[in-house]
Amino acid sequence: MTRAAMDTFIKSFTIISFLTYGCVSATPVKASTPNIIIMLMDDMGWGDLGVFGQPSKETPNLDKMAAQGMLFPNFYTANPLCSPSRASLLTGRLPVRNGFYTTNGHARNAYTPQEMVGGISSDEILLPRLLKKKGYVSKIVGKWHLGHRPKFLPLEHGFDQWFGAPNCHFGPYNSSKRPNVPVYNNSEMVGRYYEEFQINRKTGESNLTQLYLQEALGFIHQQSLSSKPFFLYWAPDSTHSPVYASQRFLGRSRRGRYGDAVMEIDDSVGQILSWLSTLGIEQNTFVFFTSDNGAAVMSGPNESGSNGPFLCGKETTFEGGMREPAVAWWPGHIPGASVSFQLSSLMDLFSTSLSLAGVSPPNRTLDGLDLTPVLLNSHPNNTSLTDRPIFYYRGNQLMAVRLGPYKAHYWTWSNSLEEFESGINFCPGQEVPGVTTHVQKEHTMQPLIFHLGRDPGEKYPISVLSMEYQTVLRRIAPVVKQHLDSLVPAAPQLNMCDLAAMNWAPAGCEKLGKCLKGPESLPWKCEWPH
Repeated sequence: MTRAAMDTFIKSFTIISFLTYGCVSATPVKASTPNIIIMLMDDMGWGDLGVFGQPSKETPNLDKMAAQGMLFPNFYTANPLCSPSRASLLTGRLPVRNGFYTTNGHARNAYTPQEMVGGISSDEILLPRLLKKKGYVSKIVGKWHLGHRPKFLPLEHGFDQWFGAPNCHFGPYNSSKRPNVPVYNNSEMVGRYYEEFQINRKTGESNLTQLYLQEALGFIHQQSLSSKPFFLYWAPDSTHSPVYASQRFLGRSRRGRYGDAVMEIDDSVGQILSWLSTLGIEQNTFVFFTSDNGAAVMSGPNESGSNGPFLCGKETTFEGGMREPAVAWWPGHIPGASVSFQLSSLMDLFSTSLSLAGVSPPNRTLDGLDLTPVLLNSHPNNTSLTDRPIFYYRGNQLMAVRLGPYKAHYWTWSNSLEEFESGINFCPGQEVPGVTTHVQKEHTMQPLIFHLGRDPGEKYPISVLSMEYQTVLRRIAPVVKQHLDSLVPAAPQLNMCDLAAMNWAPAGCEKLGKCLKGPESLPWKCEWPH
């Protein structure tokens, strides 16, 4: 859409919504199972929230959400890159189990660019499909990123509705060589990025976050009038480079354009939570806010967030790439102003959602835990923690393991020396000799071990000669052995690329006159530099 068309759409939606909202009963229909909203941000770092210490304090709504809910300082993604982490959220399984990895190179990150042939396997059972057993209506708003060919799209994997895009908002492109990414409304495209859905690369202006907000508010309202519970997967992508914000937020942040995008996300979260209260369904709606991976510090400082005290960022298995901001909110159920230091994972949201919905988990290996005992603990700041490991994977390689406050690196690598010398730096200003290595360095015989409580920045490895090191290694080694011995990797889905697989003629393009002619199919093995 043009900016004028986008503004008209939003104003029309708001007017219609206002007229409809005036007819809403003050007494909502009570459901037997809670609604579930998962808010997954894109490349937002642990240090981007005021409640986690961001000095600009520009996230009042998220900070309020934390004050009314539970904060998780030890919350991890399943992978330091967007596509694999999203696959893990919706399957409850590590990427090496659900197939969202590559074997084209050792310890290489892979995702789903337009030329990607693969996508989420039909063997995987996604969360919305399981929630259907209890009558949930499911919608995804925003970025999908689990494959853009028809058989991989959301409505083929359990979602009932979708408004958003299958890929990142890179562009603009020359349509004769590479098409701009389509935006879908359910099963058909309704335009493309940089065409009908504008993103001004010069000014950073785009109304996409506002569209995603209105889609969320509309869906919540629609479902509040129904007797069926709902699952909303809200996945805006404005904090992914190239970052963008609507005109009202541009130039407001002390942090530059990235901060503008964060402020708009914060405002949107506030509107969604407020809307739940207005509709009287806040005590029957579980909400969880987090991010897909750490801040993309290689894009900084103008296009990147903050990972707080942690080392490096996106693409790496250091803390900055894997530890995420995380807040749970459910008034009347989750104690307010509480903090859980439980080691937790994005994959836990799969198991937790099933538990809340009263759905039995599928008969397969799951890597997520049910967090309801922690979430619903009536004692704030509880210390009854499940002793579980966190596994840090990069592609097909287990890179590190955390157990309790200790983290053991079995492999280290930031990015290649060639990339580093060309100006691509995954750890700007944070080089740690022997740790942020530019060659893949193996430590399996003598892992690098850090105490993340004393040393959250992973700067001071514990001496291998110390009793502490030996004691920790004796605890971690059998955990790693058991994991690797029992691991059955899925077939890798991110190995093959083909220009013919790009978004040349998505469903619905005929109605819009937006179909493009693609090249002949000439598949090749994708190259993943890092």
